[in-house]
Amino acid sequence: QVQLVESGGGSVQTGGSLRLACASDTYTLRYYCLGWFRQAPGKEREGVATIDSAGRALYGTSVEGRFSISKDTSKATLYLQMDSLKPEDTAIYYCAAETRLTRCSGSLDPNEYTYWRQGTQVTVST
Repeated sequence: QVQLVESGGGSVQTGGSLRLACASDTYTLRYYCLGWFRQAPGKEREGVATIDSAGRALYGTSVEGRFSISKDTSKATLYLQMDSLKPEDTAIYYCAAETRLTRCSGSLDPNEYTYWRQGTQVTVST
């Protein structure tokens, strides 16, 4: 069973920055896929950024160049640094993990991920 604990989120003005964190255990950080996903009202859940066990990151086209996913194995924590935020980034952000690497490696598809946290709200105002 993979345990995930999210923190961060909140409200910020356009152009601002936020950092999300997702704490887990060292084994999960080292050997499984981890990702950030988001869901805006009336829209489907979409992949924001994922990172596999080899540290290869993948970004959604709408956030590439503005968001950065990273993991600190010593702290057993996954991060999402969000810069140059826009109102269209407003959504509930979810941390997720997947143990089956053949499913999640190189994928932004939320359907490939099994373990989820409840999400945290990010609101970007004009």
